[in-house]
Amino acid sequence: MRLCQYDLNESQLRRLAKARQRLVGQSVDLSPLSPFRLGMLWNGTSDLISPILEATGLCYGVSIEVFPSSYNNLLAVASGARPDLPLDQLDAILVAFDHRLPPFPATAARATDEEAEVQSKTMLNQIIQSIETQFEGSIIFQSMPCPPDRVFGSLDSAQQGSLRQVVVAFNAELADRVRGSNHVLFDIAGLAERVGLEQWFDPALWHAAKLPFAQNLAPLYGHYLGRILGALRGKSRKCLVLDLDNTIWGGVVGDDGVEGIRVGEGDAIGEAHLELQRTALQLRSRGVVLAVCSKNNEDVAREPFRTHPDMLLREDDIAVFQANWIDKAANMRAIADMLGVGIDSLVLMDDNPAERAQVRVEEPTVAVPELPDDPALYSRTLLEAGYFETVSFTSDDKKRAGQYQANTQRRVLLESSSDQYSFLQSMEMVIEFAPFDEIGLSRITQLINKSNQFNLTTQRYTEREVLGMSQDSNLLTLQIRLNDKFGDNGMISVVICRREEEAGCWSIDTWLMSCRVLNRRVEEAVLDQLVLQLLNRGGKTLIGIYKPSGRNELVRDHYENLGFNKIEAYGNSQDHDTFWRLDLAAHEERQPPMSVVVRDVSSTAAVA
Repeated sequence: MRLCQYDLNESQLRRLAKARQRLVGQSVDLSPLSPFRLGMLWNGTSDLISPILEATGLCYGVSIEVFPSSYNNLLAVASGARPDLPLDQLDAILVAFDHRLPPFPATAARATDEEAEVQSKTMLNQIIQSIETQFEGSIIFQSMPCPPDRVFGSLDSAQQGSLRQVVVAFNAELADRVRGSNHVLFDIAGLAERVGLEQWFDPALWHAAKLPFAQNLAPLYGHYLGRILGALRGKSRKCLVLDLDNTIWGGVVGDDGVEGIRVGEGDAIGEAHLELQRTALQLRSRGVVLAVCSKNNEDVAREPFRTHPDMLLREDDIAVFQANWIDKAANMRAIADMLGVGIDSLVLMDDNPAERAQVRVEEPTVAVPELPDDPALYSRTLLEAGYFETVSFTSDDKKRAGQYQANTQRRVLLESSSDQYSFLQSMEMVIEFAPFDEIGLSRITQLINKSNQFNLTTQRYTEREVLGMSQDSNLLTLQIRLNDKFGDNGMISVVICRREEEAGCWSIDTWLMSCRVLNRRVEEAVLDQLVLQLLNRGGKTLIGIYKPSGRNELVRDHYENLGFNKIEAYGNSQDHDTFWRLDLAAHEERQPPMSVVVRDVSSTAAVA
């Protein structure tokens, strides 16, 4: 993983891919890397790019195995043919569109074809329908870069049927189709525009090898795809940790005073630091948690947040405020502990190279971008690194930063209380249980694919598979929410139980929970409800399985703590898994201090 801290060139990435392949061939456990089997449908060739993808994926926590299709197989799929890919082995399929794929007008002779836009939309619909009927996993649709050549010059953007107009309309249609679905958008059109369209396209390479973009851009393409796959595997970061002096403002507040720091309009340096604050707030609005880590006296560090008129960030925006003289690696650990997240969820923005180096050495899983000298580039550096890549966005995501912030208040109160039970009673908690439904579908899928620490089996499912579970009478599904006097915690737990062939026996396929609600006895309330519903379905025994993933050591003793009895083996699980059995009739309710609300369960229950 230390190699991923460096900007490797194409040759080095190919060597890294070969090293990964050797380890896989030797059956070496690559944990905590998550395996990912990716099928590729291109109208170009993917042989030259596949090793690059395998190497860059390592930088984002995934070990990718690429399954390329034959050249131009995408057209056959549009006609309803089966992709020449091992569909039953894949986690996702990448569908990469290109303007040289019919029916897009590729020559001046066809540039005025007004039917091209209709034909392109028809082709898109046919491809989506064809793949959806044959494949249960995630489908990643790549937007289409528009070549720089313009037959009509400036009129290209407005001329009906011009290549540019058709490609722009196609990308808009693709975005609409992906929005609100379980599909994923891979915005290569935006990346190509950032690089420069003349740099992106290499006509000679296309004619010689059918590679859709310049070969020297393969590492960049691989990194952007790696972020998407990492996000699908729950590897995106959760918390942005900000240094203060010369990071979110210019100057040193302890020396210069609040009035002497540079932040605000009318000053180039002040505006640059203000832009980083604006970016931080935008990230917070989409669910990224903000924290502060500064070598400073706390009262001095907080003063600009309270009194400086040009500060965009305020104390209420910060979930954890660590201002002290302790080394920053130790503060990273404290912040992660306070938030209840893994330390690999943190990103540190710090202008001081010595501080960056110290954190990288002591806590190498913390992301620490190398900041340029000019603070005007801080925001771009942060955003282009892709730490907070997302493949979906739900209403719960909007609330997440505030939820973590409220959780730190709960934790402080808990630690100051000598009577935990009385404290939990004072929280006025209300836990709500419901089966899977379409309203919660996106958030359920997101939790299943992002939760790592409190996750007993780390099973991963697509949105379509989750939807199917809600309609399966042989499954018991629960989505669980928690409210308290500090606010709404949102959806905090997901459980999937499966009816087994043995009469009255059920097994827990998935049980995960947000670490935000640790030490609040939520798991006891979940088990009480689970037992009650299974008994109503004629259940007699419940089997729990713990599958070590390298990141879920936290729940190794979960079933033992809840009163399950260990058994030797069960089903087809791996040797390192542990198995637990609970006699449902003998279960004694834990009745933790919270009110229970159960909604719409009976409508989906199936009596055994």
